[in-house]
Amino acid sequence: MFIDKTKVQFKAGDGGNGIVGFRRERYVEFGGPDGGDGGRGGHVILIASRNQNTLAKFRFQKELAADPGGKGDSSNKHGRNGKNLVVQVPVGTVVLDKEGKVLLADMSVDGQEVIIAHGGKGGFGNAHFTSSVRQAPKIAEKGEPGETFEALLELKMIADVGLVGLPNAGKSTFLASLSNAKPEIADYPFTTLTPNLGIVPVDKESSLLVADIPGLIEGASEGKGLGDEFLRHIERTKVLVHLIDAWNSDVVAAYKTIVGELAAYKIDLSKKPQIVAISKIDGLDADIIADELKQIKKILPKGVPLFAISAISKTGLKELLYSALDFVKNSQEEQQEIDDNTLPIIGIKEDEKSWHITKENDDFYVRGRKIERFALRVDVDTEEGERRLRDIMRKMGIMTALERQGIEPDQKIHIGIVCVLEY
Repeated sequence: MFIDKTKVQFKAGDGGNGIVGFRRERYVEFGGPDGGDGGRGGHVILIASRNQNTLAKFRFQKELAADPGGKGDSSNKHGRNGKNLVVQVPVGTVVLDKEGKVLLADMSVDGQEVIIAHGGKGGFGNAHFTSSVRQAPKIAEKGEPGETFEALLELKMIADVGLVGLPNAGKSTFLASLSNAKPEIADYPFTTLTPNLGIVPVDKESSLLVADIPGLIEGASEGKGLGDEFLRHIERTKVLVHLIDAWNSDVVAAYKTIVGELAAYKIDLSKKPQIVAISKIDGLDADIIADELKQIKKILPKGVPLFAISAISKTGLKELLYSALDFVKNSQEEQQEIDDNTLPIIGIKEDEKSWHITKENDDFYVRGRKIERFALRVDVDTEEGERRLRDIMRKMGIMTALERQGIEPDQKIHIGIVCVLEY
């Protein structure tokens, strides 16, 4: 079953808890602290694989969860790290947030690896907190939660050439005659229900990867026919080959219908480089073919190549393929020139130590990556843990800022979404 869009839940492993422990030895009345640290939670790692061609395996496997880290042990033993979960996805898979608006990963190269969800760090055991003034600490940290979120997986085929046209324009016959692909072919509309890929040799040194998508009809962008969802598979193509059935009663209207649907897609695909071809010319008089070419040429943008072809007799195919190859090579050269002349952009990231305070009603809310991570790891239900968190807040200047904002005794301090203290 061909599945090219699905939602999944990513759950990285939680970090293991550190422990409070003290060395117990014969004839040693007061052994030192020896509580070990917790292990790191496992990551969820995506790998792009050319051996995968559908997202069908995620249809019933909706949660991808890595192992949690193990807790620490006495004698300074470190908890085991959680096992990473490695998941293969087809080349061309993009990972978006659950609304489909934010790109999280683009798996466009075979073998590419991305840590999509990071495992939580393990908490420190009490052996970590020893100092000259604190020789018997009873503090241990909890492990951090692993990253958890829902995401949308979309498969967008990686192809050089995309075939577009009305149903029965001859796209599948075109692909089948030039490659080893075996798309469904019949004399009725919507024979192609899922995209097909084929490798088309051009000469001894060059070949093109061609994507054939289901036919479009007028109103496809509004959901008519099979809709325009499959257009995602030609978003990355370098050139579109627009086939028009020579037996169509109005070839100009057929051309305008497809261009209109390409323009109405969420990304205006009508601006992509195009090659237009009158297909299925077998059995037609030369005068009729010439007249159709003349009609189409009048409305074509300047520079758009126009051919008359037959996939059965191979008429015009060689010239069309060399034209497509030129588009692909020029596109690759332009992209390389852009890459060579583009300075690396240094992203402006939020300072790890930055924080801010807001007041809502009578409560104060503290936000900031570092302090929220501390709050997750500290056990504020214990006296030692709460004291440690307050010490950290004072060292970071948070307590001073709260006092300047007029915090009063018994007012609550919220840190992130899980920790609540009273001033």
